Formats: sequence, C-alpha cells, structure tokens
Amino acid sequence: MNASAEADIKSRSYEYKPCPEQGGAQADHPVIVIGAGPVGLATSIDLAQSGVKVVVLDDDNTLSNGSRAICFSKRTLEIFDRLGCGQPMVDKGVIWKTGKVFFQDNPVYEFDLLPDTAYRRPAFVNLQQYYCEVYLLDRAKDLPNLEIRWKNRLVGLEEVKDSVVLTVETPDGEYKTRAKWIVACDGGRSTTRQLMGLESKGNIFKDRFLIADIKMPAEFPPERWFWFDPPFHPGQSVLLHKQPDDVWRIDFQLGWDADPVAEREPEKVIPRVKALLGQDAEFTLEWVSVYTFVCMRMDKFRHGRVIFAGDAAHGVSPFGARGANSGVQDAENIAWKLRYVLDGKAPDSLLDTYDDERVYAADENILNSTRSTDFITPKNQASMDFRNATLELARDFPFAQRHVNSGRLSVPAVLATSALNTADIDAFGGILAPGAVAADAPVEEGGRDGWLLDMLGDSFSLVIFADEKSDVRVPKSEELAEFAQTVGPLSVLVVAPKGGLKQDVPKGYRVVTDIDGHAAKRYDGKAGTTYLMRPDQHVCARFRKFDAKAVRAALLRATCNA
Repeated sequence: MNASAEADIKSRSYEYKPCPEQGGAQADHPVIVIGAGPVGLATSIDLAQSGVKVVVLDDDNTLSNGSRAICFSKRTLEIFDRLGCGQPMVDKGVIWKTGKVFFQDNPVYEFDLLPDTAYRRPAFVNLQQYYCEVYLLDRAKDLPNLEIRWKNRLVGLEEVKDSVVLTVETPDGEYKTRAKWIVACDGGRSTTRQLMGLESKGNIFKDRFLIADIKMPAEFPPERWFWFDPPFHPGQSVLLHKQPDDVWRIDFQLGWDADPVAEREPEKVIPRVKALLGQDAEFTLEWVSVYTFVCMRMDKFRHGRVIFAGDAAHGVSPFGARGANSGVQDAENIAWKLRYVLDGKAPDSLLDTYDDERVYAADENILNSTRSTDFITPKNQASMDFRNATLELARDFPFAQRHVNSGRLSVPAVLATSALNTADIDAFGGILAPGAVAADAPVEEGGRDGWLLDMLGDSFSLVIFADEKSDVRVPKSEELAEFAQTVGPLSVLVVAPKGGLKQDVPKGYRVVTDIDGHAAKRYDGKAGTTYLMRPDQHVCARFRKFDAKAVRAALLRATCNA
C-alpha cells in the first residue's frame, strides 16, 4: 500500500445520516450493538450474516486513533474467516510466530508459537487496529440487515417488560428507539456501564508504559523481541514488534513516577528510541501513548437484556495480546446464542451461559496477565532477585525458560466446565475435549484443497470420521429432520482417509479427504468417531460412534433445552 492510500485509510470518516426514528417512526429492533470497534463489528456481522437484523450505534464516525490492538491470534483470524474478512487481514498483516527474550545485552532463549505449520492461519498477525476496523466495515456494508449509525451517542436506557428503550443523541437532537437485546461493546470507559450504575473491579498496577509507533525502513525480522533490563533502558523492560507499512511498535517501561503527559512529548520519546536503534537512526513518530496496567472485570457480563462484551466487560494489561482477541471470542460466543433465542430455538437461559463461559475466560486471561505483570514489573527486591536469577538460568536450562514470563500469549479458553458440554462416555486421546475450540486441518473436497473449519458453517455440525475398510453409522434423513425441529439445521461432514470410502454417503452430506491424516490425528478420529460442534466451533460432545439418541440429548443440552 502506498503512502497516499495508507493516509486515506487512517483519515477515513463515515457519514452521519438521520434514521427513521428521528422522523417519528416506531422501531423495535431485535439487537442493538453499542460501539463500532472490532468487538462490536464482529458481533454485528456474526448476527447479520445469519439473518438477524442489527443496528450499531457509535458516538464517533472515524476509525481508531493509533495502532492500539495489533496482535491478532490464530483463533481470532479463524473467527474473521467465518465472518468473511480474514483473508485481507492476513494479506495486509505481518505474520509472525517467533519470540526472543533478552536479559541486559544477552539473548536468553527463543520460542516458536506454532511449530506445526499444517494450519490455515499463522500463530499471529500484527495489524494496526484501524486496518482491522476497515476490513470489518468493508464486510459489514455487504450485509443488508446491518445498519451502522455514526455519531449516535447513547445517553439513556431503560429496560421495560420485553425490551430496552434507548435515548440516543445525534447532531440533529435526541430520539428514542427500542431493542429486544443490547450488546454493549463500547470499551473500557463504557457509557452503557456508567448509565446502568455498574462498574469493573480489579487491580491497577503501579507502573506506566510508553507506546511509540515509529515509521522506518528496517531489516529486523518479523519477531517479538522482549528485553529485561537492557543497557539502552536500564532497570526497565522494552518490547519491539513489527507492523505493516514499515511501522514498528516499541513499548518502554517507565515506572510509576513517570509523568504520563511529559513522557508523550517528542523530546522525551525520540532519545529513548535512539538509545535502542542508534543515534543515527532515521524515523518518524506515528503515534505515542502512555498506559497503565489494569486487570479488572465486571461481576457479571449479562444484566437482564443488556450484555457486555470486550473491554466494556473486562480489561487486561497488553502483554500477551489478550484484550482484543478475548473480545472477539466474546463476540462469537454471544452472537449464536442471541440468534437461537431470537429464533425460538432456545430459552433465554442460554444467554446466562455466555456469562458463565466468558467470565471463566476473562478470569483465565486476568490470571495470566497478572502473572506476566508481576514478572515484568517486580514489586520488591526479592521478586527482582527471583526474576533475574530465572533469566540467568534460562540461558542454559530449558526448565527455567518455562518460568520466564514476558507475556503468556493469547490462546482461546477451553470451556471445560460449561453447562453446555456433554461429558465423554468413551475414551479419547488428544486435547479436543468438550469445551475446546475445534482444530483446523487441511482437507480436500471434490479435488480442491480446503480447510476443515471452513466446512462447519454457522449451525451445529456433526463431524464423522470414516475409513476405507468398513461402513460407519451416519444420521438418517429422518433423524436430521428431527434434530432440525428441535434446534434448527444440523450439517454433517464426513472425513474420509486418502484411500476413500467403502460406503455411499447420503446426498447433501459433505465428504472431505483428510490430507496427510492431520484431522484424524488432532481429533483422535477412528472409524465412527463423531464430534458435535457448536455454531462457534467449540466441541460440545464426542462419541466413538454416531448414536441418534445421544446426539439429540447433547443438542438439547447445548441449547439449554434439556
């Protein structure tokens, strides 16, 4: 992308338009989403592409200021694939999987986040948040049942019997509108949360970090470099990341006593950058910010007909890239559940499982983020001595490397305790137990290469493994019809080995070939092995053979219909 196109995206704004309610029209929307950041847009697209009408309210009409969230994980990219906008993000982003840790001026060790390369998406892609938002907005404009209202600021809300009444302020004055459900994705300073008299609770860590996004041509590899106590910034830590457009993210630990306003000034930032890069380094400052570590969350994410997601619900310190990634995972969790409730396929108690599952995931992220913060910023001399001794040992002893914590990088939570899971009754190997996110694998369909996750769709899915030697039990058409009456459409995917199938598969079932056996290995997939996948691609049940009664019971449990 040339400099002109890059500048055009960063300065892009969106048009405010009056809505029908401002002219006196009555409206009762199924879902209103508050906030058009990555989490709000992901929620809205997920709902809209599955047939739910959505309105998004945003109090601004521009993209995010500065790079902000930049590290998007493999799981998040897989979600963006399902939303129809993953490929442009990967095409634009900086792909990376290697991290290196340094202590003072010596390398300690390096790690590989995805040594197995037989996945569609890389471990991470670095991409400025404004690009992420652009690609989500490009996808959103293709969905006729998704309306984004710019410069529409929420200033009041009241829950009535079966909906929520919102008061919205615009350049043309206020109007009122109604929605069955509200999803609040309006960030760490959530207006929705404030209007409801709710709060997030947790820890504010007494340290400050400077973010300096600089633009420069450089030959550094696309890796994550983290220094503890480097000679160019003694007693503190530094992180370096590459972004698109020759932009580099540098995080400098400052200490609690640093002045957050003065430290943003160029005369303070430039000497720090030159200490790292060399006095002759040529660069320009793109964006500068100072932040404080925060780990906190709301007590509950569902409050009646208002549901909180992303930073509005929980916040973590940035080391580990757990903020935006967990927010997008919130989005995919709530979207399918709202759809099933709106369609009458599930009671609204299904939405309580959003609260259970995503509070569990938030606590996991907060725990990891807190541990990282404690290691990066020791609070006393004993902690500092322990950290430095660990770093010294890690140069030569792998056991010590496991204790070095420069930020445990984002992975999706395994929702092992979810009430939607059906416990295993058969013995399985591997990690894809109920509650885990489905694993991708290369497959072939009709002579064309593809990927397993692309075959699952937006409904519940059965994945059944077969072989070339024997017949395996697959659902009959009347069984699928019975399932559909209960929970809606259920797709069937048969995974065959390279040798093909002995049996004929009913028309309408997809059959894919397991290239090189990756799917069978990851799912411990023997002949007859059957997985039931939720619409958000989490495993909710697995069996060694298809049994219609067992699958029906698992479906009822997974939709709170049991």
